[in-house]
Amino acid sequence: MFEGIEFVNKEMFWLLLALPLAMVWYVFKHNKQTAELKISSIKGFKITNSWLPKLRHLLFSLRLLALALLITAIARPRTVDVSTKTKTTRGIDIVMAIDVSASMLAKDLLPNRLEALKKVAAQFIKGRPNDRIGLVEYAGESYTKTPITSDKAIVLRSLNDIKYNTIIEGGTAIGMGLATSVNRLKDSKAKSKIIILLTDGVNNSGFIDPKIASELAVEYGIKTYTIGLGTNGMALSPSAINPNGTFQYRRVQVEIDEVLLKEIAEVTGGKYFRATDNKKLAEIYNEINKLEKTEIEEFKFYNYEEKYRPLVFLAGLFLLFELLLRFTIFRSFV
Repeated sequence: MFEGIEFVNKEMFWLLLALPLAMVWYVFKHNKQTAELKISSIKGFKITNSWLPKLRHLLFSLRLLALALLITAIARPRTVDVSTKTKTTRGIDIVMAIDVSASMLAKDLLPNRLEALKKVAAQFIKGRPNDRIGLVEYAGESYTKTPITSDKAIVLRSLNDIKYNTIIEGGTAIGMGLATSVNRLKDSKAKSKIIILLTDGVNNSGFIDPKIASELAVEYGIKTYTIGLGTNGMALSPSAINPNGTFQYRRVQVEIDEVLLKEIAEVTGGKYFRATDNKKLAEIYNEINKLEKTEIEEFKFYNYEEKYRPLVFLAGLFLLFELLLRFTIFRSFV
């Protein structure tokens, strides 16, 4: 009955305690006012079976009900309709640079490094509804998979389409991947510009030195978070291609240039992370998500609708009905 209704003056409900006291007073007063006459026989009296004397207590019940309604009205019931409007006051532009070299098919993460990354990255993207995000792929060279956009459906679809292919030159060009990401963000008007660069190897390809790319990021005010992906020790990685196009796997030593990745992060004001399994990778993206929060201004509009008027009107009707009965039907009994 009162779903969605709030009471402004809840303390007024303490007045309801007066109702039981009024009932006790009424019973006590009624007993005092009722005269008793003891006689030996009532044979000489005419007996009637009128129901009116039995209903005279209805008058007091109507008065109590009216009083309860008035107390509820004084408690000031009302409904609240809240509408919210949000305004993003500080947007963030993010480019995710993803290594797509053959080593990303290693199975030390499940089902492999690339698929594990795509799953975690998709959750990260879904959790940034107010930011623009772009994707860069790199191996021996790099290119933009998706320019920075606020359309998350496009970004997620492009992320899902990322896979290892032989079109991109083999190798790991960290400098190229970082430089392409900087190029996508350098003209951005966002107050905060972020690159999340992930690799599972060492810089062994490309014609741009990672240190030069880092200096470009600093020049354009772009912070870079770097992630080294791969377990410690040996990992089951692609080693050769079968005639049918599938990979042969063997256990190889994981090599990640952590010194370089730490340097890139430190120079640009970011942070370096190491992901050795699926859980750790998810934790890293969650931490980056917390570190780079978009400031949102929220406006709330309250529309109050008072509900006490019907209660007062109903209480008045009960009192009027009680007076009407008192001076008409029950006139001879009260």
